Amino acid sequence: MKRLLLSIVAFAGLSSSALAWDGYDWESRSYVEIEKGNLVREGNNIEIYDWDSGEYRDVTVEDMQSTGSGTELEVYDYESGDYRTFDME
Repeated sequence: MKRLLLSIVAFAGLSSSALAWDGYDWESRSYVEIEKGNLVREGNNIEIYDWDSGEYRDVTVEDMQSTGSGTELEVYDYESGDYRTFDME
């Protein structure tokens, strides 16, 4: 029983460290990823990975709206000076 509990705890720890939130920016036609550790709330600064540019970017969460298939996330991208909207899964 002790071995089973230890296995479950170890598996939960490994699987949660690999979690990320994936999305798509329709305007730039780019996939984005928000890695674990970013608290995604309106007004918070977070770091995203933009697969098109191959770079991490600092953005501010401006708005979050639930949709039928996920979440629409509007951010302000400091590097480009643009507002971007992501469809997050």
